[in-house]
Amino acid sequence: MAKNKKTVTVRQTGSAIRRPKDQRATLVGLGLGKIGRTRVLEDTPSVRGMIKKISHMVEIVEEKG
Repeated sequence: MAKNKKTVTVRQTGSAIRRPKDQRATLVGLGLGKIGRTRVLEDTPSVRGMIKKISHMVEIVEEKG
């Protein structure tokens, strides 16, 4: 990623077990899938929408930019 791009660090805090398929697919789309896994993602409206959809299973650790 470019240095001047805004990024957001997301950590998975909840399990995908017994969740709807679309929520599991959103986790995989963000690069998550196991509790405790962390990803640095570009801060775009689509990524923010995905985070909002599964906000009960993830937390925003850090925002840069």
